[in-house]
Amino acid sequence: MTITEKGQVTIPLKIRKALGLKPASEVEFALEGDHAIIRKKERIDLVAERLARYKGAATSGMSTDQIMALTRS
Repeated sequence: MTITEKGQVTIPLKIRKALGLKPASEVEFALEGDHAIIRKKERIDLVAERLARYKGAATSGMSTDQIMALTRS
């Protein structure tokens, strides 16, 4: 396998199939000693990730019932 001037290589079909890689799939590389490891990058649910950032962030000192009462008044 030859690396192009841009540092690109073609991932062999057998490996693409084993990893479930399709066009536009994201991969990540890791170094382990003198070896490079390629693995399919897991897609992160961006909505869940953003919501998780705010979990427990409210510091109003009010209970859930008090907040709900305010929003319904």
